[in-house]
Parts: sequence; C-alpha cells; structure tokens
Amino acid sequence: MDVSVVVPLLNEAESLPELISWIDKVLSQNKYTYEVIMIDDGSTDNSWNVINELKEKYHCLKGIKFRRNFGKSAALHTGFQHARGDVVITMDADLQDSPEEIPEFVNMIRNGGYDLVSGWKKKRFDPVFAKNLPSKFFNWTARRMSGIKLHDFNCGLKAYRNRVVKGIEIYGEMHRYIPVLAKWAGFKKIGEKIVRHQERKYGTTKFGVGRFMKGPLDLLSIMFISKYGKRPMHLFGTLGTLTFVFGLAMAAIVGSKKIIAIKHHVLAPLVTSSPYFYIALTCMVIGSLLFLTGFLGELISRSSSERNNYHIEEEL
Repeated sequence: MDVSVVVPLLNEAESLPELISWIDKVLSQNKYTYEVIMIDDGSTDNSWNVINELKEKYHCLKGIKFRRNFGKSAALHTGFQHARGDVVITMDADLQDSPEEIPEFVNMIRNGGYDLVSGWKKKRFDPVFAKNLPSKFFNWTARRMSGIKLHDFNCGLKAYRNRVVKGIEIYGEMHRYIPVLAKWAGFKKIGEKIVRHQERKYGTTKFGVGRFMKGPLDLLSIMFISKYGKRPMHLFGTLGTLTFVFGLAMAAIVGSKKIIAIKHHVLAPLVTSSPYFYIALTCMVIGSLLFLTGFLGELISRSSSERNNYHIEEEL
C-alpha cells in the first residue's frame, strides 16, 4: 500500500464528509493505493455515526473509536500502529489542512530521501495572541533545545516513512514534538514544506490554555529522556556530587575559621550561628539526595526490559 492517512478527531462530525471526499479525490487522481484511518478520540457529537455511514461509501476508510477522550497523542499512536502504507500522512479533521498537499509530501519521502517532512503554516488564520504568538515562542524554544531547524513543530500535516511511525512512541502532549522523538530514534533526515493554512469552516478549536503549560513540560521531558533516559546517574550523580562538594567546602571554611579563632584564643561565635553553616548543610543534604536519585534511577534503568532496545537500521 502506498499511503496511509491518519486523522485524529474530536467532535468534527460536520467536516468529515467533505474531508474524506477531498482525500479520496486527490489520492485517486494520483493513482495511489491508500487507506484513511480516522480515530474518534471520545467525541460527544455525531462523529462516530458519520464515520459508520461514510464507511459504506468509502471502503478505504477505517474507523477507531476511543471510550473517552485520551488526547491527540494517544489517537496518533493508535493510528500509527494500524497504518500499513509505505508513507504515512497525518492531518487534522477540521479542514484547515489541505489534502492537495499530500502528493508533494509523498514525493519528498519517496524521492527526496526524507524520513519525516513537517508542514509549515507560514501564513496562519488563527488568532494572533491566542495561538500565533505562543506557537512562535514554543517553536523557537524547540528549535534551540532540539537542534532541529523547523518553523512549525506542531503542524498537524506531516509525512513519515512507515518505519518512523513504528519506531517511536507518543504519549502525553508529545505529538507536538514528534520530530524530536524521531531524531532521538535515529531518523535524522527531517525536512519541511510550506503548506496552505485554511480558516476553520465548522465548529471551534479543541485546544485550551492548558496546552501552554503542558507543551514546554513535555519538551523538557523529551530532552531529558533522550539524553539521560538510559544513564540517569550521569545527570543526577554529577549534580549531586558538585552540590555536596560545594556544601562540604563551605562547611570546611566555616569550621576552619572557628578552629583558627580557638587556636589564637579569640572569642568566636558558635558555628551554628552562621547562616553559611545551614547553607552548607542544605547543600550536602540536597547533594546526597540527588546522588541517591541517580543511583535509584540507574537501578531502574538496568532492570528495564528496554535497556537494550536499540534501533537497528538493517542487517546482512
């Protein structure tokens, strides 16, 4: 099969007939063998009934329904597990992503040598302060932290080689940073394509202000796991040792001043009356806890069933 189109959705009943008709028209014209996988992420409207009706007309359509709303990451992960196409396309169900872009995405994956191609909505029709400015800030932060030169990490319109979607795991709010997960898994050929962004035709956006907090936290999680997931002692052990040594040195200075004063028969205040004593003690305790955290993390990592789960490119 040439193409799998994965469409996560939540309460998009009005847009689904137009979307599947548009996808079918474009892919049929380009003579692709294809499937469309729609994942109903706990919709409370008529979305699932619409998918059932469309299934009778479009045999390429496959529907998956969640019992409740688990989030876009869960929907994409499930869609990726079921995708059979050589090229996997993801797009939103709100008609803001155009299926007309799919052939060029497929060409970039097949003939351009890319593992992943991300869309870039260079001109957006979203509210400036509610979505545009926060998105620009998050994308700038993601570029700086990951080293991946993409302008729009969160664009729903993306294309992947099948082996990419089978080699990554998406959870939480990490659908925003799939390129980072792909790079971590060893897929370094990541490209970008400017796509046309269309105004929402039906319904309202499903993303609230909570994403502004969840997005950066998930980015930090990805960066931590990618660097120290299999060697936590390298981070916590180093921080713990430095903090403990700093506290020990400060305690030694405070103690030595007391000893020198006693040696010279000079009346000196109690060591415990110095604020530096408590700072030193706090640093030594925190350093010990950080070191123990790294030690416990190392034990857990060594016991993990995936401790030697490396991504093999090919075998002879």
